[in-house]
Amino acid sequence: MTAHTITDPAATGSAVFPAAPGWDTLSAALTAEVPVIADRDDLLVSIAPGAGHGAPACFLPATAMIEVDGVHMPVDPATARPHLTSDRTRYAPMWGAMTHECGHSKHTRWHTGVPADTDPEVVDAALLLEEPRIERAQVRRRPDDRHWLRACVKTIVTGGLTLDDPKFPAKMTPRDAAHTAALFLGRTDGGILTRAETAPVARAVETVLGEEKLARLRAVWRAAFRVADDDTDAMLDLGRQWCAIIGPDPDTTPPHLSDPDADTDDPTATPAPSPLADAIGKTLGKVARAVARAKLPEDPAEIAARKKAATDAARAKADKAAEKVFDTAPGSSGDGDTETTGTRPPTTAERTAARVLSRALTTAGVRERVVTKSTSPIPPGRLRMRGAVQREAQRAAGAIPTAEPFTRTTRTPVPTPPLRLGIACDVSGSMGAFAGPVASTAWIMANAAAQTSIPADTATVIFGAHVRPITRPGTTPKAVTEFAANDDWEAVDTAIDALDGALGLSQPGAARLLVIVSDGFVPDLVRRNAQRLVDRLRATGCAVLWLAPHGYSEPLTGATMHVMTDPTATAQAIGRAATAALRAATH
Repeated sequence: MTAHTITDPAATGSAVFPAAPGWDTLSAALTAEVPVIADRDDLLVSIAPGAGHGAPACFLPATAMIEVDGVHMPVDPATARPHLTSDRTRYAPMWGAMTHECGHSKHTRWHTGVPADTDPEVVDAALLLEEPRIERAQVRRRPDDRHWLRACVKTIVTGGLTLDDPKFPAKMTPRDAAHTAALFLGRTDGGILTRAETAPVARAVETVLGEEKLARLRAVWRAAFRVADDDTDAMLDLGRQWCAIIGPDPDTTPPHLSDPDADTDDPTATPAPSPLADAIGKTLGKVARAVARAKLPEDPAEIAARKKAATDAARAKADKAAEKVFDTAPGSSGDGDTETTGTRPPTTAERTAARVLSRALTTAGVRERVVTKSTSPIPPGRLRMRGAVQREAQRAAGAIPTAEPFTRTTRTPVPTPPLRLGIACDVSGSMGAFAGPVASTAWIMANAAAQTSIPADTATVIFGAHVRPITRPGTTPKAVTEFAANDDWEAVDTAIDALDGALGLSQPGAARLLVIVSDGFVPDLVRRNAQRLVDRLRATGCAVLWLAPHGYSEPLTGATMHVMTDPTATAQAIGRAATAALRAATH
C-alpha cells in the first residue's frame, strides 16, 4: 500500500512528458471542479499516466496540487465530461481518489506543525489515522461524496495491487492487521463503509490482534474523528498511543497464526494469500457490488437542465397541437366527425347565467391583501404602554428617545391578475344525452370570462375523434354553437395540449383555469396521457375544473369536480367551483 499524502514541504509536482492533449484538457476540467469539492479555490489538478508520485493520487501542500495517476482513468480522457455528475460514474474510482485528495487539501492541516525530531513511526501512525478522519470530515461537509469515496476504496487502500501480488503487505502480523483495521474499520466507524461490508476484515483482524487490543485501537481512531484539522499535538499524541498499542515488533507472525502450508521445498510454488488478504478481497468485493447497485448522486444543475428540457419539449408539443387545432385543418383518427351542427342565439337564462358567473370569475383570482405591521414614534397607530414607558425613561435619562410606542397595521391590496380560461367539451357518444347542456355551458363560461372587469383570454374546443375549435383566443362567441356527440374516441389529451399552446396555461403571469366538460369515460392510454398533462399544468399553478354530467363520472386526479344539471340554474355553483379551483392552485 503506497503512501499518497506527500508531507514533505519541498515536494513538487512530478512532470510527466510527453502528455497527450487529452490529459491536459482533462486536467483543466478537473481543476475547474475541485473548488466546490475541496472548499478552496487555489488547487491545481494534474492527471496523466505516471503522475501521483507512485500512488494512485496524492496531494502536495507545498504547491497546492493534486496529482492523479492516469492509469486509473478507464476511459479516453478526451471523452470525459467531469462537470456532469452522470458522466463521473464511468470513472468513479478515479473521481473518488481525487475527492479523497480534496478531503486532504481541506482537512489535513496539522502536519505543517510536526516537530523535526518527532519519531517517524509516530508520524506514520498519525497519517494512517488521518485517512478515515478526513473522509469522515468530507462526508459531513458534503454527504454525496460518500458514493465516490466508496468507489475508490480499492484504489486508495491497495494502490492498484492485486491481493495475490507479492508486494501486497497484508500479512498475518499485528502491525499489518492494525494497519488494515484503521483503513477499513476506521472507514466503517466514519460512515463510509458498512459493518456488513467490513465483517470479513473485522473477523480476521480480531483473530490477529485479539478483542481487547482491537477495542483499544478503535478508541484511538474514533478519538481522531474529534480532532480539529490543525491540532498537531492531538494527532501526534494519538499516533503515540497507536504505536504503544501495537508494540514495537511489526515483523513477527504469531506461530499459531502462521500458514502451515507455507513451508514448502518447491521454489516455484505460489504462496496462498493470507487469511487477512482473503478477508480484504471479500470486503472489497462487497463494496464494489454495493457501489454498482447504488443510486448515483444527482447534480442539481443536471436536474434543472432535465426539467428545462422537459418543459421546453412539452411547450413545443403544446404549441404544435394549438397550431394544428386553431390554424390548420386537423387530420383524421378513429370514427366520427367531431362536427358542429349549427348555432343559435343565447337564451335569456344563458345571458343571465353568464353575468352571474362573470362576477364570480372577477374575484376568483383575487389574492388576500398583504398585511404589514410597523412601529412609529408618533400617531396614528395603537399606543403600546411598554413603548411609551421606555420612551419616557429615555427622556428622563437625558438620552435621545428611540422607542416607537405606536404600532400600525397596513393592508396593501394585491393586483388581481389577468385570467386565462380554456374550455374543452367532450362530444363522444357517451355524452350524447348531454350535448345541449355542454354547448350551453361552453357559451356561458366563454362569455362570463369576456364580461369580467379583469383582462381575460379564452378559447373553447370540442374533442372526440378530433379536436375542433369553437372559439379562438381573443374572440367572444355571440351565438351558442351546437354540436353532435357521436364520436367513438375522446382525444382529451390533444385538447389539453391545444388549449395550453393557445393560451399559455402552463406559463406564469395570470390566473389560469382549464375547464373540462366530460363524463371521463376515456381509453386508458388517453387517460394516462391526459393525467400527465393535468399534473404538469397543476404543478405550474393552473387550476383544473371538471364539470361532470352525473355523479358517477370519472374525472382526472387532481381536478376539482362539479356535477352540473341545468347550466343556467347552476351558474353560481359553477362560479364557486371555479373559484375553489383557482384558490387551490394559487395557495
